[in-house]
Amino acid sequence: MNSLRTLLIRIAVAASLLHAAAAVAYDPSPGSVRFFRLTDIRSDAFLASPSPDQQAWMRAHYWRMLVFAPYFDPRLAWYPDAWAFKDLYAVYPGSPLAAQHPEWILRDGAGREAYIPYKCHHGTCPQFAGDLGNPAFRAQWIAEAVASVAPGYRGLFVSDVSLLPRTSDGSRRAVRVIDPRTGQPMTAADWGRYVAEFCEQIRAALPGKEIVHDALWFASVDDPSVQREVDSADFVYFHRGFNDRAIRGGKGPYAFQTFLSNIDAVHARGKGVVVESIEKALAAIEYNLAGYFLVDEGADGVGSDRGGGPTGWWSGYDVTLGAPLGPRYPWNGVQRRDFANGLVLVNAPRSPGRTLTLPRAMIDLRGRRQTAVHLGAARAAILTAP
Repeated sequence: MNSLRTLLIRIAVAASLLHAAAAVAYDPSPGSVRFFRLTDIRSDAFLASPSPDQQAWMRAHYWRMLVFAPYFDPRLAWYPDAWAFKDLYAVYPGSPLAAQHPEWILRDGAGREAYIPYKCHHGTCPQFAGDLGNPAFRAQWIAEAVASVAPGYRGLFVSDVSLLPRTSDGSRRAVRVIDPRTGQPMTAADWGRYVAEFCEQIRAALPGKEIVHDALWFASVDDPSVQREVDSADFVYFHRGFNDRAIRGGKGPYAFQTFLSNIDAVHARGKGVVVESIEKALAAIEYNLAGYFLVDEGADGVGSDRGGGPTGWWSGYDVTLGAPLGPRYPWNGVQRRDFANGLVLVNAPRSPGRTLTLPRAMIDLRGRRQTAVHLGAARAAILTAP
C-alpha cells in the first residue's frame, strides 16, 4: 500500500511538473506579451510561501522577475528566470562598507559626502554615491555580484546605470563631486567613461548571465560611452517606460520621436529593452503596452505594478496580436503598427486629440466592437480582429 501511494505521489508530481513546463509558453516573436515583474517588500504576499499552483501561475505569466538576493535564493528552484538586483554605485550609510572604506564615497569640494539623488528627506538620502572610477570599489562590487547570482539566477539587474553625472547633497540638490584621480571636479566625460569601463568589467565577470541596465533613455546614443554601456548589457530597462513624463511632443532630446529612436538604437546594437509603467490608471498602462508593441522586436519586455500581480491580473496582458506585418509607421497623426491579428495606435504626449476611423471593425481590450477610436494625448488603442 505504501509503495502504491508513493508511486501515485510520484506520478502526480511528474504530471504537475509537466503541466508547469507546458504553461511556460512565451512566444519569442513580436505580437506577444513578455511580462516583467518588479518585486519589492509588498511582493511577500505572493512570494513568501506560494502553493505549487501559484508557482506555476508565475512561471506561466512572468517572463522575468526582478528580485533581491539572498531572499529569493530558496525560490529559484521553482522560478529560475529571475534577475538579482544591485545598484551600480550605491554605498549605504551605516554599512560595514561605508565604515571600512570612506575613501570609496564621492565628496564635493568642501569634503562632504555626496548622495545618489533618491528618496532624500531631512537632509539625507539612503545611498551615498560610490566612486565608480575606483578599481578597488569595482573589484569589491563585482565580487559581491558574482556571489549574488551564483545560486542560479538568470542574471543581474544593475540599477542607476547613468551615463550622466547623478550626485546630490542630502536635499537632492545636484552637486559636482571631486574626482579622486585628478583632484578636480569630475567632468561629465570622465563620469561617462568610468561608467562604461565599469559596465564592461561587469560583463566580463558574468559570462553567460543576462545583464540588465537601468539607464536614462535620453542619454545620447551617439556618445561612445553610451554605446559601450549598451554593448555590455543584454537589456536596457527604462523606468516609467512610455509613461515617462519627461517625454514630450515635437523635437529635441526629450521628444517622443527621440525616445523611439533611442530604442531603435538599442535594438540596432542587438539588445532588448524593458519598458515598465508605474502608473495606476489602466489607460496609461494600455498606452505603455501599446508602445511596447510599437517597438518590440521579439526580445523586449513590458511590465507594471497595477495589473501585474497574481491577484488583480489585467486581462490586457493576455492579448496576442500575432506576427507583425512590418515596422511602425505614421498614420493620420499617430504611430501605427499592423499585426496578423490586430493593430496598435499610439498618440504622442502633448499631441492634439484625434478621432480615427479604423480600417475595419475591431475589438478593443475591453471587449467592445469599434469602428473608430478617439485618442487624446499620450493615449493608445490596442485592437484585435473580431
